Amino acid sequence: MKFYSKIIFFITGGLSLAFFSCSKPETYPVIPFISYQGFTLLLNEDSITERGILQFSFTDGDGDIGLTQADTLPPYDFNLYVTYFEKQNGIYKKVDLPSTLNARIPVLTPSGNIKSIKGDIEDTLYVNNPASTFDTIKFEVYIVDRALHQSNVIETPDIVIKKH
Repeated sequence: MKFYSKIIFFITGGLSLAFFSCSKPETYPVIPFISYQGFTLLLNEDSITERGILQFSFTDGDGDIGLTQADTLPPYDFNLYVTYFEKQNGIYKKVDLPSTLNARIPVLTPSGNIKSIKGDIEDTLYVNNPASTFDTIKFEVYIVDRALHQSNVIETPDIVIKKH
């Protein structure tokens, strides 16, 4: 009986190993795709909301997400684009802040032959516009890969911040 148990174990193990080693890696379109995951507000020592952390996931079929330190001139100055909106009298208005919220994602291209990638990105953003009294905001976000393929645009839900 023990002999048959060992044979079944090895056959099952061998079939499992063969199955998983032959499975194809995940593939994605070459145009990046992003999905909103969440937004976490951060309070300063005075309990005022100054910053928040945007979380989103991404996929890219050819893995060409990210910029090197030498990439500094447009169109390679930023690859994470963030637009800030304030809810003013019940309607969202785009607000141009004194400094950009756009950011740079570093090179994420995997080594080897398989370049498809997926992952999660977090970006810390300033959320409190000191020139405004409005306390409800949202962001629109997209990324661009090195081939200049633009992802879909994601939008945060309403974010209510504590101004004072």
